[in-house]
Amino acid sequence: MDTRTLTSQKISQGLTAGEWSAKEIAQAFLAAAKQGQNSTHAYVDLAEDLALQAADESDTRRAAGRSLSEFDGVPIAIKDNIMVAGCRATAGSNILKNYVAPYDATVVQRLKSKGLVILGKTNLDEFAMGSSTESSCHGPTLNPWNLERVPGGSSGGSAAAVAEGSAPAALGSDTGGSIRQPAALCGTVGIKPTYGRVSRYGLIAMASSLDQIGVLSRSVADVAGLLRIIENRDPKDSTSVDLLEKWQIPAKLTGSVKGLRIGLPKEYFVSGMEAGVERAVRSAVDRFKELGAEIVEVSLPHSDYALAVYYIIMPCEVSANLARFDGVRYGLRVPGETLVDTYRKSRGQGFGQEVRRRIIIGTHALSAGYYDAYYRRAQQVRQLISDDFTRVLADVDCILAPSSPTVAWKLGEMADDPLAMYLQDIYTVSVNVAGLPAINLPCGLVDGLPVGFQLIGRHFDERTILSAAADYEQAEGGFDSFIPSASPKEKK
Repeated sequence: MDTRTLTSQKISQGLTAGEWSAKEIAQAFLAAAKQGQNSTHAYVDLAEDLALQAADESDTRRAAGRSLSEFDGVPIAIKDNIMVAGCRATAGSNILKNYVAPYDATVVQRLKSKGLVILGKTNLDEFAMGSSTESSCHGPTLNPWNLERVPGGSSGGSAAAVAEGSAPAALGSDTGGSIRQPAALCGTVGIKPTYGRVSRYGLIAMASSLDQIGVLSRSVADVAGLLRIIENRDPKDSTSVDLLEKWQIPAKLTGSVKGLRIGLPKEYFVSGMEAGVERAVRSAVDRFKELGAEIVEVSLPHSDYALAVYYIIMPCEVSANLARFDGVRYGLRVPGETLVDTYRKSRGQGFGQEVRRRIIIGTHALSAGYYDAYYRRAQQVRQLISDDFTRVLADVDCILAPSSPTVAWKLGEMADDPLAMYLQDIYTVSVNVAGLPAINLPCGLVDGLPVGFQLIGRHFDERTILSAAADYEQAEGGFDSFIPSASPKEKK
C-alpha cells in the first residue's frame, strides 16, 4: 500500500468497499510516520495506541452498519498547537514541552464525532511564529522533496506529513500564511477559511484576530469534506459564526470556471518573485483561460503596506496572548529569588529567540506614547487593505495570486535574517489581515521543487474558490504528479 497516493476520499471508498480495514489503514500511515521521523521529522508525537483503538472502534461500527460519516476510520494528523486530550500540546516551545492537553479542541471533538482517527501531533515553528519550521524546540522539519530544504511554516509538519504520505490530511493554523505557504513549498492543497468559519477554541493563541484553523490534504475534495466537518458556530468561541446555508461547504462541489471572473492583482507580480515561480503561476492562469475563465487585471493599492501592518498587529497580539505563560499556572517554571525573577527566568528560558523578539516588538508598540503611532495606525491601514479586497471582489469572483515568492530554500539559509524570513509572507498576510478565505493549489515544479498559487475569495464564499479549485484540479488530472520520491535527496 503506497500511502503517498491515498487521499481521504480514496480511503473512505476503500473502507466502504471492504478493500481494507480502518486498522490496516491506521497501521500503514503510522508505519510511514515512523519511517518519516528518521528523515523529515514531520511529527512531534505519534498517538499510536489512541489511533489503533479508534480504528478498531471504527471497524466495529462499520461491521454493524453504524458508520458515523463517510470519513469514519480515515486518519488525520493535528498541528501541535491544537489540543488533543491526553496528548502533548507543546506549540513547539520549551515553555510547554511537557504540557498535556486536558481537553479536545472543538475541531478535534468534531473530527472524532465523525469517526476520524487521530494519528499524532505535527511539528511547527515555535508558537506558530515562522515560515520554515526551523524554530521548534523539537528540532526542524525537513521538506520531503529535498531534505536539505525547509518545508515552509509554521504548519510545516502538517504539510510534510501529507506530502510524504504519513497522513492523508492534517489540520494546520494560518495566521499570516502558515497553511498556504508550506502547502505551496510541499506541493499539497491547503485552505485557510474565512475568519470565523472555524472555531479557535483549543487552539493555542498567537494573534487572535488573525489565527484560523484550516486543512491540508492531497485533493480539493478532501479539504472541502473535512472543512465541512469542522466549520460552524461554537459557543466556546465568540468569534465563530453561525453559518447560513448558502455559506456552508456543500456536500459535493459543482460548477465550472467557465465565465468566472478571476482577478490578477498587478501588485503581486513584481520584482522579488523567482522567475520560475512566476512562470508556473502564469501557466496556471493560462489553464484557467483555457477552461473559460475571464482573467481581469485588478489593483490592490494598499498591498504594499500589508506586511508592515501585519508585523505590527501580530506582535501586539502575541505580546498580550503570551503573557499567560508566566511559569506559575502551567508550563515551564524556573524558580527565582522573587516572583518577578521567576517570571523573567521562566520566560527567558522557555521562549525561543523569535518568540522573544515578537513579544518585545509588540510590547513596545502597545506602550504609552507609541500605541497611537503604531497599533492604532496599523488598524486603520488594515481597514484600507480590507476595503481594497471588498472593492475588487465586487467586480470579480475571486483573485489568483502566488502563495510564495520562492520555492523551498535551504535549511538555515535565512535563520539569521528575520527580515528576509518575514518577506516570505508577502503574498499571504493580506488575506489574514482582511479575514478572507484562500486555498493553495500546486501548479508546477522548479528545479524539482513545488510551486503553488492561491485563489482568494469573498468573505464566507469558500464555495466559489473550492469549485474553481476542483475544476482546475480535474483539468490537471489531479495532483498525483506532486508526490515526492520515496527516497528524496538526502541532507548532506
